[in-house]
Amino acid sequence: MTLARACGVVVTGVEGLVVDIEAYLSQGLPGMTIVGLPDTAVGEARDRVRAAVLNSQLSWPSERRITVGLSPASVHKRGASLDLGIALAILSANAQIPEMTQTIAIGELALDGQVRPVRGVLVAALSAYRRGFKHLIVPLSQVSEAKLVPGIQVIGVRHLVDAVAHLRGEELELPESQVARVHEPDLPDLRDVRGQITARHALEIAAAGGHHLAFLGSPGVGKTMLAERLPGLLPTLDDDKAVEVTAIYSTAGLLMPGQGLIRTPPFQAPHHTATKAALIGGGSNTVRVGMVTLANHGVLCLDEAAEFDRAVLDALRQPLESGSVSIARAGFQSVLPARFQLVLASNPCPCGKFVGTGVECSCTSQVRRRYFSRISGPLLDRIDLRVTLERPSLADLDPSMGEVEDTQVVAARVAVARERATHRYRGEVWSLNAHVPGPVMRRRYPVDAEAQTLLARDVTGMSARGADRVLRVAWTIADLRGHDKPTVSDVAAALMHRDGNGSWQTS
Repeated sequence: MTLARACGVVVTGVEGLVVDIEAYLSQGLPGMTIVGLPDTAVGEARDRVRAAVLNSQLSWPSERRITVGLSPASVHKRGASLDLGIALAILSANAQIPEMTQTIAIGELALDGQVRPVRGVLVAALSAYRRGFKHLIVPLSQVSEAKLVPGIQVIGVRHLVDAVAHLRGEELELPESQVARVHEPDLPDLRDVRGQITARHALEIAAAGGHHLAFLGSPGVGKTMLAERLPGLLPTLDDDKAVEVTAIYSTAGLLMPGQGLIRTPPFQAPHHTATKAALIGGGSNTVRVGMVTLANHGVLCLDEAAEFDRAVLDALRQPLESGSVSIARAGFQSVLPARFQLVLASNPCPCGKFVGTGVECSCTSQVRRRYFSRISGPLLDRIDLRVTLERPSLADLDPSMGEVEDTQVVAARVAVARERATHRYRGEVWSLNAHVPGPVMRRRYPVDAEAQTLLARDVTGMSARGADRVLRVAWTIADLRGHDKPTVSDVAAALMHRDGNGSWQTS
């Protein structure tokens, strides 16, 4: 046979594309050509594959002209994950192995024939399963990752010879791969935060309704401690979300060997020197996920928010509304998921002491205005809860004054509130108050008459988006309190959390 086919997968963004690999051996000047928009890494496969085949003591068709076609030809192919598939297609065309029909092969080849791990094996397994393939050949160290997708047989190989032996029907004598284990990070407990009753309550509301949150306060009052404890209040990820999050981390190359599904909501806290591309994602030749995508179904914490570049912060506006990021370049376009909860934490001024009376602050009004203006009004308008933290007293910090509620107790109330919201929105595409469209919230889920009067009176001067967010927060507070619909006290509490004690500059 002089024409044979194999299949591989390339990963673009967080999606996998099944690539048909055709190898054709013809008469002509000996050599090898790869067509189908390969990048440099794919183009260099001709040298890696040839060396790997020869060093594996397999026959290389050195007197034939080899043409390798990658389909669909209109899509750019990037990375070295197609090496193994290209090698097997050529060996099949040279009649050394049978043609692969229901098998996908992914892996990078070393010059000695070793099969090296690649990024995005879980994404590749999902793509293979959705296309109806029955078998998947992957590097041995990544078998447990690929097996997270049920319904497909995964074969792990250490060397090109192992893959050839499997396709010839021979028994492989390989060590057992690692069993996938669930990685459960040691989350900090809310009992460590003493005092800050208002901030703790706002954190609970944010967890129950999926709301964005902002903390303002002097250094050391507990802003970062509170933000780090939000993931512990969130419920564990269900199967669909866990697969989605794990696939994202697989694409980014951040999964540990043998790691199972990620069940804990992710937490990302970039440094304030992070660039827009690092936060949002991008790349000129290939799509690289940003921190907002790594925080999908979890928490993105921007500590020292006023130290971030304003353009970087403003790039969050669209993801906060749509839950996704669209990356468009000359050669590609990709949409990445970015459904996260944002937590901003900031000092009020460069010296950090302008809280309350501001007597201790040494910053001028112009310096304070310039410092805090990096957090723009349109971005703040998308923040549901704004809290100003005061320094706790010595009595608040004294353990002898009694225990405070821990994460487990608060998380139980959050779970009950979420169940109420899920029951209310059954049959809808959303399940959290923060995700309900404003017009739908106003039309289908109105508050009682007295609460509506208070809401109409106090939203004067507030944007329409801000008014919708107050209504969503009021519903979350009602869910936590067990009310069938928001009462006047629920709306008043939502308005108080929106105002942030008057310390936040609102639009």
